[in-house]
Amino acid sequence: MSLTSLLPTLPAYIEDVGGTKQQVGLVMGSFAIGLLLFRSVVGRLADRRSRKLVVLIGTVVVGIAPLGYLFVESIPLLMVIRAFHGISIAAFTTGYSALVVDQSPPEQKGELIGYMSLVVPVGLAIGPAVGGFLQAGVGYMALFLTSASVGILGLIFATQVGKASREEPASHQEAGSPQSSRFWQLLASPRLRVPAMVLLLIGLAFGTISTFLPLFIRAIAIDLNPGLYYSTAAIASFSVRIFVGRASDRYGRGLFITASLFCYVLAMLLLATAESPGAFLVAGLVQGAGGGTLIPIMIALISDRSAENERGKIYSLCIGGFDLGIAIAGPVIGSFANPLGYRGLFFLAMSLTSLALMVFVTLSSKDLSHSLRFATGREKDIYALKQPPQKS
Repeated sequence: MSLTSLLPTLPAYIEDVGGTKQQVGLVMGSFAIGLLLFRSVVGRLADRRSRKLVVLIGTVVVGIAPLGYLFVESIPLLMVIRAFHGISIAAFTTGYSALVVDQSPPEQKGELIGYMSLVVPVGLAIGPAVGGFLQAGVGYMALFLTSASVGILGLIFATQVGKASREEPASHQEAGSPQSSRFWQLLASPRLRVPAMVLLLIGLAFGTISTFLPLFIRAIAIDLNPGLYYSTAAIASFSVRIFVGRASDRYGRGLFITASLFCYVLAMLLLATAESPGAFLVAGLVQGAGGGTLIPIMIALISDRSAENERGKIYSLCIGGFDLGIAIAGPVIGSFANPLGYRGLFFLAMSLTSLALMVFVTLSSKDLSHSLRFATGREKDIYALKQPPQKS
């Protein structure tokens, strides 16, 4: 909630302190610089030291970063603070996801990941709406102080998290096994390159929404609090996460990832053509359903394809594709804002999500025929590793 409360207001804040459209994109995109620089670091730290330690690092940063916005109106300094803020997601999502999967029985992995990921749409449902009303009612200072306070509360809760039982360190594994692969060599492996590529393309679309949607709504003078879009998306995301994880354990990950990517394509089309508050909210419902399906099921797919002692670095690598997409969306997609307009940016995002759908459907398995069967739920994942029995 600390992070999501800033989603609908921070682009407007940057614009209000004198930022141009391109500078809004640069500052918002700087968030992912921290994500990209520290994903690999926290991934290795989670594998070698402790998942809990990485979670604590994430919550410390999320409590400190909003205070920086209180005192800064310079675009370069805002970029620095935004990049520092990005470390919070790099650390928290890596440690939290690995910790939950470590404690999940293999036959219920998708179900439990779906349940644990419910916290994300809850934060998205509450945070943006609260942030929008705080900014409108009492100003940016109250908003940033509230965001920092929620982050500190999260740190207090994180200290109560227990540690999961662990496998032996990677140094004890047999040389040449998947566990002993070097970090960046993993990206070239067939089991991981397509998930990373799909998340990169969806990250571009998500970055377009988080950076430019509030400005798009303002530019076309639609009477809609942008926070309500995020809240609507979060409600849809919450609703689908309740059952898609369990269903993916039964029917396979591929079918649900395909459906989620189709939802993203449709959502971008709806946003690009929206002319009323209702149209934006419908797009939010569709995008929320897509995101609520894609993220937990992709995490489950990645965990199926990774051993426990490499899980932290694999999460950081694949989810890093999503981060890179967000990083590119601000400065690069934003560079098309003047010639295309905000509406054109969402048509561009629709093209990118369509490409993600095509990549997954045709390349997610060892060849085209296997990929088509896996993506439509007619074949199991041939890249899934045999998981060890769950420790008591």
